[in-house]
Order: sequence, then structure tokens, then C-alpha cells
Amino acid sequence: MSSFLSGWRLVLAFVVSLIVIPVAGLVLNWVDRFVSARVQWRKGPPFYQPFADILKLLLKQTVVPRGAARTVFLLAPLVGIAGMSLVAMLLIFSNSGLVVAQKTSFIGDIIVLLYLLALVPLSFIVGASASRNPVAAVGASREMTLYLGYELPFVLALLVPIVKVARAWDVASALRIGGLVAYQQQFGPFLYSISGVIAAVIVLFTIQAKLGFVPFDIPEAEQEIMSGVLVEYSGAPLAAFRITRAMMFVLLPLLLITLLWGGIRDWWAVLKFLLIVVLVVLMKNTNPRFKIDQALVFFWFILAPLGIIAVVLAFIGL
Repeated sequence: MSSFLSGWRLVLAFVVSLIVIPVAGLVLNWVDRFVSARVQWRKGPPFYQPFADILKLLLKQTVVPRGAARTVFLLAPLVGIAGMSLVAMLLIFSNSGLVVAQKTSFIGDIIVLLYLLALVPLSFIVGASASRNPVAAVGASREMTLYLGYELPFVLALLVPIVKVARAWDVASALRIGGLVAYQQQFGPFLYSISGVIAAVIVLFTIQAKLGFVPFDIPEAEQEIMSGVLVEYSGAPLAAFRITRAMMFVLLPLLLITLLWGGIRDWWAVLKFLLIVVLVVLMKNTNPRFKIDQALVFFWFILAPLGIIAVVLAFIGL
């Protein structure tokens, strides 16, 4: 019976990750564009515009630049979608069940999650490099630098809940996403502590960078390098990259709620999710773009030290 239910949970998670998450991401994309237009005193696009844009791209011809590594160029966008689908399944399984137990997920799934999240910037870098366009190469270089910048404070922020659970229970539970959620069910969200607040702020800025939103849209800066990493992409591969970003727009706030704000197990999670989305859109519309060196300084010399302080505070129980 349990294997039967596990099978259905696997099918449900697969359907959600491939259909529901991209659709929800495109809806959020419309919300972002609509709010951004209102902030700039414009009318904004109709509700169906993101779906129409994807459909138009799917119907257009795919052009592969001369001299490009064709196979790598065309497969790179699929790597990002595959990574985000697996992230969605991990989050669903880690939050599933009437009561989340420490063994809801497998040991080390949070490390797997880190690797899966890295697939998206990796797909942009590999795809841009395969196009052999000098402008795309500049975008790829910026994407790589930005990734190296935000990953260190992001890992430090994730260490905060891991340290807290390891102190209270054991290391094996701390390395399971299900264990982190179960701990919050018993003792309250990590966010309601000093170290948790610092970790949440770091993750919020990291979300902005991973989404490629202002002030961290440096790899695609249209006015400078004409979409950078995406300059040579058209048709279905470009649509795949757009869908990947839309999926990230849904999954990264859910990740923050899962790891630091009690998990996605009740209706309050909807309000928490909307609040994070509002903060992300507001940050996007109220800040100028950083230069790549400024972004690196921000992540390494401001957020990384804050992350170290948060980890120390977590060690002493604050």
C-alpha cells in the first residue's frame, strides 16, 4: 500500500513540476511585468501575454549561429528545465505527508539541491559559450562571476538551519530538507531568530541574483550587451530559458519558506510566498543595476561576513 501511495506521490510531483510550476511561473511573470509597468505609469500587458510570448517563440524558427557547437547550444536550455523540475520534486516530497518526519527525505538532499540550483547558471554559461558570439561570451563571463559571488553567502545562509538542527538532533537529520521542516514544526521557524533573519535577508538577495533581476541583471544587460548570454538564442531554446526562469520565480521563494519559514504545509505559506514575491518585485523596480565588480564586493564583503556572523549565532543558539 505504501509503495502504491509512493508511486502516486511520484506521479503527482512529476506532473506538478512539469506543468503546474511553469504555469504558475508565467503567471508570476505577468504580475512582475504588470507591477513594473504600473510603477512606471504604464498600462502593463494583458494577463495572457507571457503565455503568448512563449507560444510565439515555440512557433518561430530556431536559428543556430554559424560556427556554434550545435548540440551543446541546443541542449543547454534543457539542462536548466531538468534541474528546476528535480528541485520542485525535492521540495514537494520534503513537505509532503500529514506530519513531516526526519526521514521524509534522504540524507544529503539539501546538498543535491545546491547542485541542482547550480545547473541553471551553468546552462546559461555553457549555452552562451557554445554560440561563439563575443557578446554572449561577455555575458557568460559575467554570469560565472556573479555565480561565484552569490554562492558563498548563499551556502553560509543554508548552514544556519543545518547547524541548529545538528545541535538539537543529529547531523543526519540536519542534512535532510524533511528534517529541517520537521524541526520547524516542533520548535518554530528558523526565521524567528536573529541568525534566521540574517540568513533570510541573504537568501532574498541571492534569489534576486539567481533570477537575473535588477540590480543583478548584469549578464543580460540589454542596453550594454544586448541580452548577453541569450543574444544568439531564438525560437524553442529561448522559450526553454524563459520557462526555466519562470520556474525559478516560483521555486526560490518556496525554498526560502521551506528552509527558514516553517515549510509549505498550510495556507499561511501562500501569504508568505506572496510577501516574498512582492519584496522581489519591489527590489527590482527601486534599484539601479550594479556593475559586476560592485555585485562581487556586495556579496563577498557585505553578505558573506553577515553569513559568517549568522552561522556563529546559530552555533550559540541565537
